Amino acid sequence: MGDPRYSTALLDWLACAAGGRDQPAARAARASGDPVVLAGTSGHVLDFDDTYLPGIAHLSAPTAPAALVVAAELGLTVGAALDAFARGFEAMAAVARASHPGLYDNGWHPTAVCGGAGAAVAAATLLDAPEPDAVAIALLRASGMRAAFGSDGKSIQVGLAAASGVAAARLAKEGARVPLDKAAAGFEQATGGRYAEPAPDTLAVADNWIKAWPCCLQTHGAIEAADRLDGNAPDDLTVTVHPVSLQAAALGPEPADGLQAKFSIPYLTAYTLLHGPPVVESFERVDAAAVERARAIEVITDRSLLESEFVLSAGGEELARVKAALGSPQQPMDADALRAKVEGLAGAELAGALDDPLQPAANLLSLAGIG
Repeated sequence: MGDPRYSTALLDWLACAAGGRDQPAARAARASGDPVVLAGTSGHVLDFDDTYLPGIAHLSAPTAPAALVVAAELGLTVGAALDAFARGFEAMAAVARASHPGLYDNGWHPTAVCGGAGAAVAAATLLDAPEPDAVAIALLRASGMRAAFGSDGKSIQVGLAAASGVAAARLAKEGARVPLDKAAAGFEQATGGRYAEPAPDTLAVADNWIKAWPCCLQTHGAIEAADRLDGNAPDDLTVTVHPVSLQAAALGPEPADGLQAKFSIPYLTAYTLLHGPPVVESFERVDAAAVERARAIEVITDRSLLESEFVLSAGGEELARVKAALGSPQQPMDADALRAKVEGLAGAELAGALDDPLQPAANLLSLAGIG
């Protein structure tokens, strides 16, 4: 799979992992001794990694660590890891897409629940393990809840999903056999999701978001809409969103810490009005002025909106509308912005990390500081 969009997604994830490696959840994951759990947690902890809206899932988050760690252990190249990553990415997307909105409606975290299957495909590709059995074993262990949002549990359960997929591929390689049809049926019965395989004419990477801001994707439309107002907005604002946005970013105007702030639509709307769009450092603490402003912001839902659409209004008058925020396939960041994101998170050296596909995959983990 030579599509350059996979390289973009992998490089974006590497930068996020480098930027997140010293966060508390990542430090805890390092202590676990499992390199896949460490990589998976580090890459997701900032909530800055790429996101696939049709399944509301971070597809790189479990598949990239599986591909890179296994490739590094086997002494394989970046090119081999990238091919395995692309296969896992599309396999996970198929499950997440088919399972939406069932997983979300039942309280599951699609990235963690579907991530094991994607990681299993990535690892099985490199290990030359039977893919159906690897996926079946991963489906039997599918887990991860939206209740973790706003805590260390969100990124940790993604790291655990990645490790679960790698373990499933290793078990299949050593002869474990599980009927995929039965595992798929059990997955559907237990979670409300649905197993599916990639369609040959549909590439999920074409619908992938490279996130512009380090917080829940379902707040990004509010951030962009607020930024368009350039600080000129009345105190009493209404933010109208699709119901799924309020499922994902359900926290109120008074987050207890930076992790919770990433999942508060009123807080992030207020923060942007006061300070501009958030950066990584914006979540080191809660901004008291933003909390005060957020208390006057109401969030309501409208199922007729797109899942990425946000409307800011006051007194019944529409002030700003965003259908797909910066970083979406409809409004992608340009090459300079992408490079600035990578360098801001990880430095200039990582920006060219994928230029040589023949270099050892282990080099990428070392550059990101998670090797």
